Amino acid sequence: MSNMTPNPEEKFVGIQVSPISFIDEGVETVLDTLKDRVGVNVLMLGTVSWLGLKTGRSIAHELDGWPDHGVPEPFTMKGGAYFNPDPRYYTKTLIKEFRATDAEMEGIDILDLVIPEAHKRGMKVYVELMEPFFKYAGHGSASAVDIPNLATCMEVDVFGRRKDEPSTSNTDYRNWMHAIIEDQVRNYEIDGIMWCNERNSPLDQMMQGQAPGDFSEAARAEATLRGIDVEACRRGCIAMYDFMQNALGGKEFDDGAFITFIRTLLENPEVLIWERFWLERNKDLDRELYGLVKWCKPALPFGLNVWNRNHFNLFRRAQWPWHEQTMYADWVKPITYQHQSGEIWHKEFGFFRNTILRDFDPAVAMKIMDGILGIQGSGIDTVIQDGLDPDTYVFGQCEAALTGVHDKAKVFMGLGIDAPRVRADQAKCTPDIAYRSVMATYRAGGHGVVLSPNYASMHLTNLDGVAKALTELGLK
Repeated sequence: MSNMTPNPEEKFVGIQVSPISFIDEGVETVLDTLKDRVGVNVLMLGTVSWLGLKTGRSIAHELDGWPDHGVPEPFTMKGGAYFNPDPRYYTKTLIKEFRATDAEMEGIDILDLVIPEAHKRGMKVYVELMEPFFKYAGHGSASAVDIPNLATCMEVDVFGRRKDEPSTSNTDYRNWMHAIIEDQVRNYEIDGIMWCNERNSPLDQMMQGQAPGDFSEAARAEATLRGIDVEACRRGCIAMYDFMQNALGGKEFDDGAFITFIRTLLENPEVLIWERFWLERNKDLDRELYGLVKWCKPALPFGLNVWNRNHFNLFRRAQWPWHEQTMYADWVKPITYQHQSGEIWHKEFGFFRNTILRDFDPAVAMKIMDGILGIQGSGIDTVIQDGLDPDTYVFGQCEAALTGVHDKAKVFMGLGIDAPRVRADQAKCTPDIAYRSVMATYRAGGHGVVLSPNYASMHLTNLDGVAKALTELGLK
């Protein structure tokens, strides 16, 4: 596929942006900078979150320094809704009081503030939402979530202990998400929705050393309705959890870790039944929200912000085929944060290295998995420092997504501009990386780009690399 001359009439250059940036810099300043200096025409505005990466300032300023715009101070973000929730939509959920109480945002409805000025400039405003909304490690989560009775919505693990993430099968929690979206779709002149679903499956959880869920009352009832023997699944998950704990703990297996993993799976096929059930419930949520948006406003675009773990993990790659996602998305945004991604890929491989591939030479095993997944990264000892190259990584993932959607959805590539780093020796974003990422997208035939994960952490000098590419492509 190749299309280096995109149609300016179909231009889609989005950017993910926090409410606080508009307060710090002024609405007109932010919009003019993004439109005139960068070439952005779609804002992906975080409206409900307790995560700094969605609604706060830079969360990696200690490693990356403050960007060349905004307020160079940590933001004591409390989180919540940065618009005014309409009580009429929240009668079917116990979560009713969740308006953000940040002092900087007092009396400000971010959608009312931004939409008129954006539309005046010919810019679109999409609402950006990501589940889980809070307590998400690595995303600058607020320390407290002040919602009464929220604890009753939590998942329960395989041993009957309450976990730290809400159960997406819980009626109150699910209805709350429905209400958040219907409220904004009906009450504001938004131009679209971007939904992101980043939940770890039971198998994910076990490989990461956690006891799996979700065995809450709501999930058990739903599984039973689907003809699943919940107790058999629970026993199977305990057996697999025990294997993973032994593998992580360094126990010697007579036949090695990989064969023992296969044996555990064959002896406990219910593990896969539960994994499949969890997966379908997770996808049901995305499907419900797509249908809800179409019920309210049939022409309003609904897109999926797709976790990069789906292309870094063998199991997730098999579980989340692109063609299936086109049944409930008008467009998809594969997350490819190139400079950051060497570390993400190294970490993802680590889950396999520490468990089922424990007995193999790590450098060889990583290269084999690299080949299966088509990552084309450098070796295990250098990939964090090198990052992933836009010309192979962004291009390859764009091509794979385009192949997978079979022309049934648009592909807008999620490009990392100063995505938060977690190590001082991790690859940094540069104007050249930004430039080549945009060029790779259109060279592969992509339909647009979304600059990510947050304007508040982006350096304008790196965004200039985006502007250079858009200019050359006739999009600016």
